[in-house]
Amino acid sequence: MLPGVRIHNLRRIPDERGVFCELLRADWQELLGQDTIVQSNLSMSYPGVIRAWHRHSRGQVDYLILINGVTKICVYDDREGSSTRGYLDEIIANAEKLQVIRIPGFYWHGTMTISDKPSLVLYFVTRLYDHLNPDEERKPWNDLTMIPKSINGKTDDPRIDKPWDWNCPHPK
Repeated sequence: MLPGVRIHNLRRIPDERGVFCELLRADWQELLGQDTIVQSNLSMSYPGVIRAWHRHSRGQVDYLILINGVTKICVYDDREGSSTRGYLDEIIANAEKLQVIRIPGFYWHGTMTISDKPSLVLYFVTRLYDHLNPDEERKPWNDLTMIPKSINGKTDDPRIDKPWDWNCPHPK
């Protein structure tokens, strides 16, 4: 994973009534570090919808939990001088396996619903959204400058050194 990107498995606690699950706790320091959550949001996307690319330049960190469907989450580092410049993390999140995915906002990131039903993402952020001066830079989902040199730490993936194609399936 890119430095700072973390995945934390969540524990479902089933009983005769249904299921309970703790989503985030202030004492999960291995996940949160020094972060403090200040806002929560809900995003629903129809099948095939791509929400990319964007990043936050003022220090925001995003915590994503997929609660319905299946989503591809991609995180890309294009920072000048970074030892991971050109690296891309591709995470397949499935609501059947609850996880929290931590994404430092300085990385370009986005999602694509890859299930045949809508995805529902609950996400928490470390900065309040400023409607008058949003901390958000955007690029189109098909931006030709997003060219991975490594995908999930591998350099033998056939998608390397080509503009990122959200619709290209993960090679088997």
